[in-house]
Amino acid sequence: MTKSFQIAVFDGDGIGPEIMGPTVAILNAMAKKSDAYDLVFTNLPAGAAYYAQTGDGLPAESIRKASKSDAILLSAMGLPEVRYPDGTEISPQIDLRKEFNLFAGVRPVRVVPGGLTPLKMPEGKSIDFVLIRESTEGLFHTQGTGEVTEDYARETLQITRSVSEKLFAFAFNLANDRKAQGRGPGRVTCVDKANVFRSFAYFRGIFDEEAARHPNLTADHAYVDATALWMVQKPWDFDVMVTENMFGDILSDLGAGLMGGLGLAPSADIGLHQAVFQPCHGSAPDIAGEGKANPFAMILSAAMMLEWLGTKHDIAAMLGDAAKIRTAVDAAVANKTSVTADLGGSSTTSQAAAAIELAVT
Repeated sequence: MTKSFQIAVFDGDGIGPEIMGPTVAILNAMAKKSDAYDLVFTNLPAGAAYYAQTGDGLPAESIRKASKSDAILLSAMGLPEVRYPDGTEISPQIDLRKEFNLFAGVRPVRVVPGGLTPLKMPEGKSIDFVLIRESTEGLFHTQGTGEVTEDYARETLQITRSVSEKLFAFAFNLANDRKAQGRGPGRVTCVDKANVFRSFAYFRGIFDEEAARHPNLTADHAYVDATALWMVQKPWDFDVMVTENMFGDILSDLGAGLMGGLGLAPSADIGLHQAVFQPCHGSAPDIAGEGKANPFAMILSAAMMLEWLGTKHDIAAMLGDAAKIRTAVDAAVANKTSVTADLGGSSTTSQAAAAIELAVT
């Protein structure tokens, strides 16, 4: 019996529509070949360009319809020249995280043989870890409402037990799944700054409470500055890392650098009931409309969506199709065939996406 899923789609700003269009086409083509699942896409307005036209970056109706969807596919958002009166950028992706309590920001970091990492990889080593960034509080807690005077500015970092407990349970469950799949040793690392800030000592304490519930897994700690060093020196040692919002924001870009750039960096923001899938990169308005944008991060984010839905609803075909997409992108990057200029190729956005669609269908 075919199960149908409603997917809310936000096309985004700048290059957003250029990478979203072919991604939806790939998903449609795969779904049409499957008798296990079907995907129904609904485009919803949001973003900086929409704000410039209407004064609303994320309409209430878009939130309402997204809340009723099975998953949300979101492209790059924001334009540097379009800002709120306080100078901050229009960021519907952050608003959605807070609206739906999407506490787990999942940022996979993988380098396959022949990948574009700037590191010199020791023989027999590979990089395959997941950075989990808390996505609703931390130093982003007062985003847009921080205190600014002539003499000082203040933002408030917030860490709560309720969010941290869900975050750490998610991290240990993911490590357990990866261990069962043979993708990791079953290790979770809490990345913090507990030696300086009481808030992070509190964060670490809640982590240790969750760790005690998983005696079959290894739990350890690392300060964020040391972690940045080790991500360059020995990234193959990591399995699952979990950290605060701002630390995760920074370290996830470092992880993208290990893979060869943001054009290969997918992400998901996951809560108890809803999830958003989007590329880590920005809207790159300087190349919008030129066919230069790399669609792979958007396509890999769509693969994460298939995997999440397939796991949640126990549909093996969706897991298989997600794996097909990752394999096709890995092969294109390793062989440097049908890739865009940022990956050393000469393909256009549409040509690179078409090659993936051909490979998976």
